[in-house]
Order: sequence, then C-alpha cells, then structure tokens
Amino acid sequence: MALDKPYLDVPGTIIFDAEQSRKGYWINQFCMSLMRAENRERFKANERAYLDEWAMTEEQKQAVIARDLNWCMRTGGNIYFLAKIGATDGKSFQQMAGSMTGMTEEEYRNMMLAGGRSVKGNRFVGEEGDAQDKNQPQGAAGKKAN
Repeated sequence: MALDKPYLDVPGTIIFDAEQSRKGYWINQFCMSLMRAENRERFKANERAYLDEWAMTEEQKQAVIARDLNWCMRTGGNIYFLAKIGATDGKSFQQMAGSMTGMTEEEYRNMMLAGGRSVKGNRFVGEEGDAQDKNQPQGAAGKKAN
C-alpha cells in the first residue's frame, strides 16, 4: 500500500523520506567519503574517476559534477550529506543554500535575516509565491544564469 504524501504538494521542497533515502543511498555514501582528506584529494584530482568508483546512477554523477544541489536532492541526496561537497569546494553552507535559490550569498543572508521566505503563496503548488517552480531561481545569481 502506497503511503499518502501530502507534502509532495509543497513547492520547492524535497522531503528526505524513506523513498528518497533508498534512492540516494550511494550519492550520500559518496558524500560521506569526503570526510577523509585523502578522498577529498582524490576527488579533486579526477572527479569523474572517483565518482565512477561508486554505484551511483549516471544522473547522480552528473548532478555532482554540475554542483547542482537541487538536482542532487531530486536524485536522493540529503542536504546534510551534500554539504560535504560544498566543504570540499571551500563553500560555506550559506553559500550553498543561496546557490539553491539562485540568490547570491548576500541576498540569501538578507532574506534569512529578514525572517526567511514568506509562506504566503508558497504553501501548495499553484499558489503565486516565489518558491513556485516558474518563479525559480529568484535572486540575481539565478538571473545571470538564464
């Protein structure tokens, strides 16, 4: 029997549930390997060769190479494991979170200091809020990418 997942209707949100955990097992194991300095060095020396040592899907490998954390999460990556990729690249968690919204680090910090993203228009798919897919990415960094 399939579980009812009403949270799937929350825009811009990937819930790390049991299904995502199973899907992302190997990408998350890869991320954990980056806790060791020698593994970080091997990864930085030849990312593709290091990724090919893991039983990750090709999509997961491409998401890591692209450093697209939203894509990594859609393939089962957990943000707390994915943070190890950012740390390997010398990025702060704040920089990583900003990149996931298309915001610069400063825009993201200012939004959070101002109380975060408003829930108005962001409670369910179809509302007109900034978390809706059609309104992403929302910051200056995202606009440059388009």
